Amino acid sequence: MLLVIIISVSGTESIVERGYSLFPSLWSVDAFRYIFKTPKLILDSYGTTLFVTIAGTSIGLILTAMIAYALSRRDYKLAGIVGFLVFFSMLFHAGLIPSYIVFTKYYLLKDTYWILLLPGLVSSWNIILLRTFFFELPLEVLESASMDGCSEMRIFWQIVLPISKPALATIGLMMTLGYWNEWMRSMIYIDTQSKYMLQYLLYKILRDAEEMMKDSQVGLSLGMAEFPTDTAKMAMAVIAAGPMMFVFPFFQKYFVRGITSGAVKG
Repeated sequence: MLLVIIISVSGTESIVERGYSLFPSLWSVDAFRYIFKTPKLILDSYGTTLFVTIAGTSIGLILTAMIAYALSRRDYKLAGIVGFLVFFSMLFHAGLIPSYIVFTKYYLLKDTYWILLLPGLVSSWNIILLRTFFFELPLEVLESASMDGCSEMRIFWQIVLPISKPALATIGLMMTLGYWNEWMRSMIYIDTQSKYMLQYLLYKILRDAEEMMKDSQVGLSLGMAEFPTDTAKMAMAVIAAGPMMFVFPFFQKYFVRGITSGAVKG
């Protein structure tokens, strides 16, 4: 990661002469200048990505926990049928074209924030992983709370969720990374630039610059002849990964515990 950061602030001449190095001969922030030529577009994209990531992770985590908890209860009569449907949906997918038709023609989600949010709310894999953790919860505690008059919702919110922090943090981190790194739905469904997810916007900036560089006359007229391609790629990586570098340390201790919660014990 340190090398990526250093390359992003290295001069193009230094990379040409010495390659990637921790000690470049020339320092430059030209890559960031090129990327932030339109700061409003970058900020709008950051706002969209933050909103979708926070809202999607929060809502999706609650829905996933509710479904997983219901499937983990041995007294739930439909657990077998619902569990089969969850597992079946993980094995088979309709594909891009049917999904596009459904989302755009029937749900009317094209070029809206909802198309960035709704499709990633619930994942079969997350449900199965969280259900495995809920299976290990002591039934005596739940039965005791029920005998004391607690409703199912109170048991879920005040007992199950607080003692499931490692598993919830694990699922939450994976959902956060999934939303933050999402770019394909922006490419397929979004037409308004201000609604682009950050990953797709950065990719589009680099792609458009490279396309203009192919035409020498256009490239020279727009000042693209010296576009720092290599350093720009690293600068984009720094911009895109920056917030996640601060998020991960807070989840790390829970992530390690949660990802092994369903392991087979000898």
